[in-house]
Amino acid sequence: MTMVEKYANVPSRGNGPKRPKIFVLDTNIVLHDYKAIRKFQDNDIVIPIAVLEELDKFKKGTDALSFNARGFMRDIDRLTEGKMFGKSGVPIGKGLGNIKIEPNHPFPDSMKDLFHDDIQDHRILATAIWVKDNNPDRFVALVTKDINLRMKAKAAGMVAQDYLTDRVEENKVEFSQKEVQFVDSLPDDVMQELAYGKDNVIDWRAVSKARPSANQLYKFKWNSHDGEIVCARYDADMDKIMLVRKREACGIKPRNDEQKFALDACLNRKIQLVSLTGGAGTGKTLLALASALELEKEFDQIILSRPTVILGNQDIGFLPGDQKNKMSPFLQPLMDNLNVIKALYRPSSREYQHIEGLLKDEKLLITPLAYIRGRSLGKAFFIIDEAQNLTPHEIKTIITRAGEGTKMVFTGDIFQIDQPYLDQWSNGLTHLGEKMAGQKLFEHVFLKKGERSELSDIASKLL
Repeated sequence: MTMVEKYANVPSRGNGPKRPKIFVLDTNIVLHDYKAIRKFQDNDIVIPIAVLEELDKFKKGTDALSFNARGFMRDIDRLTEGKMFGKSGVPIGKGLGNIKIEPNHPFPDSMKDLFHDDIQDHRILATAIWVKDNNPDRFVALVTKDINLRMKAKAAGMVAQDYLTDRVEENKVEFSQKEVQFVDSLPDDVMQELAYGKDNVIDWRAVSKARPSANQLYKFKWNSHDGEIVCARYDADMDKIMLVRKREACGIKPRNDEQKFALDACLNRKIQLVSLTGGAGTGKTLLALASALELEKEFDQIILSRPTVILGNQDIGFLPGDQKNKMSPFLQPLMDNLNVIKALYRPSSREYQHIEGLLKDEKLLITPLAYIRGRSLGKAFFIIDEAQNLTPHEIKTIITRAGEGTKMVFTGDIFQIDQPYLDQWSNGLTHLGEKMAGQKLFEHVFLKKGERSELSDIASKLL
């Protein structure tokens, strides 16, 4: 389904001309994408006054939600400069519809018996129903990422839908989990050339009729060698399929083929952007960190970061202590991975002391993601953990911080999302893999097998 099909005009009743649709936006749409009003083609947008009241609570913060709230309000202010909204609203831009701020309206009869609490969600829903009732010849829908509000709307007879603009199609998400091509019928001489030849490369025409996408991954089954699996990757610069060797980074060795691909991608300086997805215990963060430490002489700084997702709707200010104490619980998983690497060496060893020195001198920096905004990251190895909790806009904001010589590795599990308005189709990590696929400087690896422990692996599969 194309974007035009999603938000296409619909005919009025009878044989008259087509009338634009009307979309009533919930607060979470704006907080998710402050440019959302420009993503509905020439259809009209209605913003309930209750949404502005909610946005007012976010305008003073420093996180992404506050940034989006301020960005939206500035955009609306520019659109209405010297104008009143009026009955039909104000134009959003060339080829786009109008936007209007709609005041609160009393609960309609369809809601009075369903909902008794006078809360913002119900005010937004009441406004949407009022807009629908006063535009009988037009299609009206409430757009919200709040599943519960969508269910309430449908119970009250109101059309409600998710924000679809940045949602990756389900089949593309499924394909991303199968991006490694398995081939089991190559001639023995071709396999010999790949595994033991002078350059360990073969012509891609021996594998497929069409030129592969950049950094396409392969598993070749070598039947004459007892079914041995040989890993390979298409190198767009060489225009060849090349062998992916088993490499080691800071004492960490890959335990399966997917980890071999991941370590190769993280150690490859030509690949500036890496996406590692997979379940808990698959080694995503550990492999990225080990690679960064292995290459640390090539970078001015190694930065490990992750979004601070607050559970239970409690602000970080509720936690005791100073800033360092408050952030410690969120950053501890990153320290745990670092401790795995440190445990490979004796405390008195040169390697162990070197890692301690990197921490002391802040060449190895573990920091909240919120502190990255506004920075220019030149010649840094930047690891972003739990990236599935980021929106597409946040992912873009982070990547655009990259200066010359910077390498970025995003890790996460798209099926373990803690943000209430993101899912496996709309989160930033999925968006990154879909949009950057085929770029020479990007590689994505999906790690399948858990290697933390037998117990962890069984639990991830069965529970």
